Amino acid sequence: MTSAPSPAGCSIPQPFVPGPPAADRSQPDPEELMSRDEIEALQFERLRWTLHYAYENVDAYRELFDDHGVHPRDFQQLEDLRLFPYTDKEFLRKAYPFKSFAVDMADIRRIHASSGTTGQPTVVAYTENDLQVWGTLVARCFRNSGIKPGDKVHNAYGYGLFTGGLGAHYGAERLGCAVIPMSGGQTEKQVQMIRDFEPQAILCTPTYLLTIADGFKAMGLDPRKTSLRTAVLGAEPWTEEMRREIEQTFNIDACDIYGLSEVMGPGVAGESVDTKAGSHIWEDHFRPEIIDPFTDEVLETGQHGELVFTSLTKEALPIIRYRTHDLTRLLPGNDLPGHRRMGRITGRSDDMIILRGVNLFPSQIEELALQVPTLSPHFMLEITRPNRMDQMTVTIERRDDASVEDATAGGKKLQQEIKTKIGSSCTITIAEPGTLARSSGKLRRVYDLRDGGK
Repeated sequence: MTSAPSPAGCSIPQPFVPGPPAADRSQPDPEELMSRDEIEALQFERLRWTLHYAYENVDAYRELFDDHGVHPRDFQQLEDLRLFPYTDKEFLRKAYPFKSFAVDMADIRRIHASSGTTGQPTVVAYTENDLQVWGTLVARCFRNSGIKPGDKVHNAYGYGLFTGGLGAHYGAERLGCAVIPMSGGQTEKQVQMIRDFEPQAILCTPTYLLTIADGFKAMGLDPRKTSLRTAVLGAEPWTEEMRREIEQTFNIDACDIYGLSEVMGPGVAGESVDTKAGSHIWEDHFRPEIIDPFTDEVLETGQHGELVFTSLTKEALPIIRYRTHDLTRLLPGNDLPGHRRMGRITGRSDDMIILRGVNLFPSQIEELALQVPTLSPHFMLEITRPNRMDQMTVTIERRDDASVEDATAGGKKLQQEIKTKIGSSCTITIAEPGTLARSSGKLRRVYDLRDGGK
């Protein structure tokens, strides 16, 4: 990190300073209602600042741009963003722990980090302004998803270095809600707190909400008879079939929220309860792109590919063309026409399973499994290579009210659907209810044992 000037000391004046929450927190921010032309004009000014700011204050960005023969002066129109190189987790890992920060430590107010389970952790930081922006954008997501100022919000995202818990917490507070900071785990305690405190909303991963539903049922309670009316769910891909399962199980509205630590945390995009048709990206703070993950070519709106983000207002850790590896597509805005939507995440380019030449994602298995009434949403995939031939085993729990015979018949149906619609042969193993691992965080579904993995 260079001896960085304050953000306002960049050669291009900073185009944004966050203000206090609106007096009426139930109403949209003015930026939410901007037209597409207004958003793109704002993006140009903020991108111009971000590129200069990153180049002048972070050695790693200056070296990267210089190596690619590009300078922030080359940015003359929005389309010129594609002149600049991509970044990824490896770019941040090389700067571990603090070399990617653009401000002095005296200006940092929060540090988070990834789990580091697949390599060196990625470290992210926030200035006071960054934290205000983060809270504002999460609050936008919650309000659009149906949470109201004054609601009690049960937060079952994990607290700690993971950005989910604290990001959701401060966003709900900024909206004007009373937060119950439950964190993850202790499923029986989750059930008790929901019964006793009577929250209107719950925040967690979609698979953990189903685990909480199992907790209700194990205690002889009906999860449909709670005070909950809204769930805002994220941190893992989930399907429309999973949404229907959750909404029917709890008699609530379930909406998606999207984010990732390196870009900000939760709140980069959020879904409207009125349409439930993809999450609006807050494009006054982020510029999204979709690229072909194999050729790196930028794709048009509507085409499916890998999601890339550039931050527009971040001070502590500016992010330039960051490859998320999440696979989705951009769609025009609907109820917020200036901000484009992202379709559901269908998988990650680095999580794709290649099985005997066929590409598949766990979400495809989930989508098919939830169409079989006798099978539950709880499953795992195990990939092995006996006798030099790849094999996949899907282990899935039967539902409580399904007999072993009916679940076995359902397994045969699922096996046929996977073969017909995905193109892969597999073995189905039926497990007893409650026997597969549960997680209050990101659930691991795939165990690839082909090369001695665990």
